[in-house]
Amino acid sequence: MTTVEARETTAGDVALAERLTSVRSRLLAELHKVIVGQDAVIDQLLYTLFGGGHSLIIGVPGLAKTLLVQTVARALDLKFSRIQFTPDLMPSDITGTDLVQEDPASGRRELVFVPGPIFGNIVLADEVNRTPPKTQAALLEAMQEHRVTVQGRTYALPEPFFVFATQNPIELEGTYPLPEAQLDRFMFSIVVEYSDEDDEVAIVQGTTGAPPEAVQPVVSGPELLSLQSLVRRVPAADEVVRFAVRLVRASRPDSPLAPESVRKYLSYGASVRAAQYLVLGGKARALLYGRSYVMHEDIQTLALPVLRHRILTNFTATSEGVTTDKVIKRLLEETPTKESELNKDERFKKIFAS
Repeated sequence: MTTVEARETTAGDVALAERLTSVRSRLLAELHKVIVGQDAVIDQLLYTLFGGGHSLIIGVPGLAKTLLVQTVARALDLKFSRIQFTPDLMPSDITGTDLVQEDPASGRRELVFVPGPIFGNIVLADEVNRTPPKTQAALLEAMQEHRVTVQGRTYALPEPFFVFATQNPIELEGTYPLPEAQLDRFMFSIVVEYSDEDDEVAIVQGTTGAPPEAVQPVVSGPELLSLQSLVRRVPAADEVVRFAVRLVRASRPDSPLAPESVRKYLSYGASVRAAQYLVLGGKARALLYGRSYVMHEDIQTLALPVLRHRILTNFTATSEGVTTDKVIKRLLEETPTKESELNKDERFKKIFAS
């Protein structure tokens, strides 16, 4: 690349970064026409979108999980599909199927593929754990490969493509727990909690009065793809990436980096995909907050949504009421952020001295 081309690329990236900051402000304004509060949840949705991932949204009924995803789709001017997952849902109900149709011109009958609801830009998989593993597997291929296979033929999904799946954490009867392989495909596990009293008053006032102002599109699909590409070009210092990796490695009970809390309460830790999403999410967070570099703070902020569905607690944790979030918070406290702090921790002393 010549000096002129490099300057043009840098100038273009700066313009895109400024555009992204503007898009965030406008998106928040549009979303808050309908959604009251839930700022942390909205931020995690935006990191998912600009990071090009998928997210699992967990919350009790009535917390506007579906409404939030629908509103995001309208604000992004993307095609939205909602799939209500039920025990009798079949893979073809998601992917589509071949139907026999007659050609009006020739009168000949032929198989024609009719796309299913997975052929959207933003797909809401509502109560994803209510459908059997066979149907969950069809969703897994779409999430991982951005394509589906029907009758031996492969069909590409439209881009950009996101899956937001919801789960009810208090109702387990008649459900099929998602396998770890599928959970690992989700960039974040986003927990939607009850709003505070003032926000609930505003919600009741808003939903029992005049309809809210219409949400206006802020960004198109092609522009979103260019912004996703920009996110991946954000530099992450080696020290920050190493911190993300150390954090993930320390979540594994059999790792020499694991603190006592991890060894005591976890059966399994996170894979390297967790570190990838910590850094990618950190890049998205940095740009959305007007920075051109990733900080340790970005990794720490994203540790809960990235790790909570990738680590598995054991019987001891269950019996003592220790949740995955509590283990992760303890892990953050016990994992050094900077190289200069490593020699203060006996776990790291042993490793780096060898």
